[in-house]
Amino acid sequence: MSQSAAQSELRLVVLGRSGAGKRSAVSTILSLQDTPQGTEAAAIQECSKHRGEAAGRQVVVVSSPAWFGSGCDPEERRRHISSFISLSSPGAHAFLLCVPVNQPADEEAKALDVLKELLGPSSVSMHTIVLFTHTEELEEGEQLEEYLITWRKDLQELVGTCGDRYHTLETRSGDPAEGKAVEELLEKVEQVVRESGTQHFSCPLYQEAEDRVRERQLELVRQTKDSEDDVTEEEIEAVREEAERSVGDLNVDVDSIFPCSSVSAAPSFLGGLWEKLTGWIKWLPRVMRREALLGALVGLFVGGPIGGIMGATVGSVATEVGRRKTQKTK
Repeated sequence: MSQSAAQSELRLVVLGRSGAGKRSAVSTILSLQDTPQGTEAAAIQECSKHRGEAAGRQVVVVSSPAWFGSGCDPEERRRHISSFISLSSPGAHAFLLCVPVNQPADEEAKALDVLKELLGPSSVSMHTIVLFTHTEELEEGEQLEEYLITWRKDLQELVGTCGDRYHTLETRSGDPAEGKAVEELLEKVEQVVRESGTQHFSCPLYQEAEDRVRERQLELVRQTKDSEDDVTEEEIEAVREEAERSVGDLNVDVDSIFPCSSVSAAPSFLGGLWEKLTGWIKWLPRVMRREALLGALVGLFVGGPIGGIMGATVGSVATEVGRRKTQKTK
């Protein structure tokens, strides 16, 4: 890739927890065939890089495993971080954080904190877009913005941390709308670049990665040449991707960014409770789901017999209000 090509393409880094819809996001952006479900587990263990055309633009999409999660050991973290930075070097134009609308946002909030520590505050405040997924959980006809304002202040705070930038690629009206959603996303990425006043995001880790990539490119070309004078820029760029993949671990201070703490068990505990609640609620009619979940959460956090009574009451009242609202609109 020549210097001018590197400047004309858009480089996107897709981040998110396991199951957040990263694979689907990559496929939608680049109009790729979804890989079979059986290969997903293997695919998410390593960073992947895809290049293609989307909405008339040259786009590179790098997808990274959830290296910010509590289940990742220090060496895996360092390897995954080094990999996604090297593959998106000399710098990402935007980070896309996949956020399921049907999950609490504690893990994503943690991911943003880690990204600030790792790459600097501007990586989040100026270069991150929240990409909402699993929007099929919204009620029919309910708009994403309405859902965020009415029910999910935690997701609103997440969006606010990212400069009020959010998007979704999921549509309910078929392929034409999906193509429009991709075009709108890339327009938002270009707006991020304009507002930042730079060609792309950069920081010391990206600078280190680019230096190592360029050095490795020269090494690879020299292995096939008798004289360094014969090395051309085209030959150097031809081995660019191989060089990116062969860069070793970068100078990432994993221990200071991810201190060991027993507190990390609390979010996963709450996340487990949330999954159980949403799991048994899915069989209910959509008009009742949210109200039942509201009552269950009240009962959960108040606790005891009083919590059970309060939860049942809140759930019943909310369900009745929702039913009347539905009847009124018919």
